[in-house]
Amino acid sequence: MVYFLIALIVFLIDQGTKYVIATRLELGEQIPVINDFFIITSHRNRGAAFGILQGQQWFFILITTVVVIGIIWYLNKARKTRKLLPTALALVLGGAVGNFLDRLLNGEVVDFLMFNFGSYTFPIFNVADSCIVIGVALIILDTLRDVKGGEEITEVKEAKEVKEGNE
Repeated sequence: MVYFLIALIVFLIDQGTKYVIATRLELGEQIPVINDFFIITSHRNRGAAFGILQGQQWFFILITTVVVIGIIWYLNKARKTRKLLPTALALVLGGAVGNFLDRLLNGEVVDFLMFNFGSYTFPIFNVADSCIVIGVALIILDTLRDVKGGEEITEVKEAKEVKEGNE
């Protein structure tokens, strides 16, 4: 249950921050946090990450439903034997459900974290997006650890077989 609690906490923080932005800032309003580098702003996104596939709400709702069901199934399976992977899946789950609810109820997602790198502005994002990215990075890390562990096990087995063959 701890992993579903993590997902719930992510969801609540995401929805809470989006509510504050949507109710306290005018669309397009900006509050500098660190000069021109980090700005809190009020932005809406009708697409996916970085604004791609604008206006494809039913596609997002269908895909997110399938993904959430898959994550819940795999989370239940992985939580018995792993630690990092279920945590990563919980982060992705909480973020996916947060953005899913926005799309379902409003047809758009509230984004508000804006970073400028000189003349380049990184696409505006939110807490859910951050948790999804961190979760995916942890899934990749877990997978790489698994592959590395599998290589070490194979090397030990091969060394043992060679040693037994020489005896």
